[in-house]
Amino acid sequence: MRDLDKALADIVAIRMQIARDTAFRGLGAATLAATGALALAVAAGQALVLDDPTGRPVAFFGLWIATAIAACALIGFEAVRRSRRVHSGLADAMVFNAIEGFLPAGGAGFCLGLVFARFMPEALWMLPGLWQVLVGLGLFASARILPRPVQLVGAWYLLAGLSVLALASEGRHLSPWLMGLPFAVGQGLLAIIVHRQSEGGLDA
Repeated sequence: MRDLDKALADIVAIRMQIARDTAFRGLGAATLAATGALALAVAAGQALVLDDPTGRPVAFFGLWIATAIAACALIGFEAVRRSRRVHSGLADAMVFNAIEGFLPAGGAGFCLGLVFARFMPEALWMLPGLWQVLVGLGLFASARILPRPVQLVGAWYLLAGLSVLALASEGRHLSPWLMGLPFAVGQGLLAIIVHRQSEGGLDA
């Protein structure tokens, strides 16, 4: 029985190692582009409806958190569906590896939001820029299983986040465009990269 358990454990370990060394092809260009368009639409809607985002942080961040959840759900659903078709028996391990790469950045973003809301509400203007920096770091952390040009998108998010922090610091205000535009551009770039990889035969 011990030999059987050891053999099964070895098989699982081998599958996980293969998954770590295999390029993840579960991302869909259309879905990524849709999340970018969603970010742009939310930014435009808030700019029209929310006259004072800084004075209404709950409404501002509530909508963006809902948008992020919707975007993650779309990307996650597409990733699982495509992985089962492209990666076959390695699908679950590939999806797990993709989540594992983003999990630290996502967890840090969630914790930052809680800490700022509870203990430093006057510094909430920093969250959009910090979240963008964390997305960039998450992409860098996942670079080993994603197409190499994705690192350019990581650099975009990193630079955009730092720029947003600098711009928002002047008036310490919340802006729908400073939140939405960087994500719209970043997701658009990511969609273009995935689409080109697909055309190159890497995502057939």
